[in-house]
Amino acid sequence: MTAVHEFPMTRTCPFAPPAVYEKIREEQPVLQVRLPGGRQAWVVSRHEDVRTVLSDRRFSADRLDPRFPHLVEGGTGFRQQDERTMNSMDGLEHGQARRAVLGEFTARRLEALRPRIQRIVDERIDALLTGPNPGDLVTTVSLPVPSLVICEMLGVPYTDHDFFETHTTKLVEFSTTPEDRRASLEAIRGYMVDLIAAKEQEPSDDLLGRQIVKLREGGTYRRETLAELGLLLLAAGHETTANMISLSVVAFLRDPEQLALIQADPGKTLDAVEEMLRYWSIVDAATDRLCVEDVEIGGQRIRAGEGVLALSYSANRDRRAFSDPDELDITRGARHHVAFGFGPHQCLGQNLARMELQTVFDTLFRRVPTLELAADVNELSFKESADVYGLYRLPVTW
Repeated sequence: MTAVHEFPMTRTCPFAPPAVYEKIREEQPVLQVRLPGGRQAWVVSRHEDVRTVLSDRRFSADRLDPRFPHLVEGGTGFRQQDERTMNSMDGLEHGQARRAVLGEFTARRLEALRPRIQRIVDERIDALLTGPNPGDLVTTVSLPVPSLVICEMLGVPYTDHDFFETHTTKLVEFSTTPEDRRASLEAIRGYMVDLIAAKEQEPSDDLLGRQIVKLREGGTYRRETLAELGLLLLAAGHETTANMISLSVVAFLRDPEQLALIQADPGKTLDAVEEMLRYWSIVDAATDRLCVEDVEIGGQRIRAGEGVLALSYSANRDRRAFSDPDELDITRGARHHVAFGFGPHQCLGQNLARMELQTVFDTLFRRVPTLELAADVNELSFKESADVYGLYRLPVTW
């Protein structure tokens, strides 16, 4: 009898996915695994198959279904149906919820935000340069930049950032107990409900304020529903981009030839952003799904009611889709990665993340050309036990 692999699988190198990913991609691309808590699910590891799972209506994103393959004990199973966010919806319901907020992420609105993002990045680099040397890039730049941006977009006071950063960190750590996870979720939800209630009398010109006006006009306004949207955007808007900044800086500093390319020609930075997204794929299994109709993927029959994890990290290192996939090459120009997911649930804020990363890369390495790691890579503390991969601290000197 073949042993069932445990999931998540263990990395042996901080710059590569678990070594077993390549083996299963080649030998058993749709593999049954055991999740924390003992339940079983399927992992899908090839690029083509991952894209199929994420775009096929027979795979549901309903995280409130008790059969859903949560990676943490309790998952979001303690939420109620009226507390669902768009990432837990399917079909028409999902499309309506997404369209309601899509206007906040248009190219025109984001471009208008670019000067403010630039000022935020400059201010945070000032803080790095006027602080102690060596300094910690995570606390001075990586985390504050996306936190400030998403706070301004939503209309959340940045003075409260310690509160929500503490609680969102607990939500993405595998080691957080179900009780603590529930408490953190309720704390952020309560904060959002109170904030939105305060905006109702005189809606402010920010995402939450504009949503209040828009939803009232359409007769669909509900404070608790908007609070769930705010919670989702607040958590997703800073945790992922912050970790991408830190990891990308490490990669650049370890590979000065790649760094020199964007220093010499900022026109290459957007390609560098895409390559960093592919190379790191920091949200490996957030693209989990529940099969709702029998379907065959990669030669394997998956039954209705079975869970599926579409592994973006494995897909983005698949040599069928990318040549020399384990090499970091910012000239690759490959935008068909699945770091932002794929299909109808593809990340709503992906272009905002791209803009933030582009601005940080261009500004940081222009203003601090002598930036270096202040610790050996082996001494860095990577987030091995979190749903979003990254660094807890990044000591740098200049």
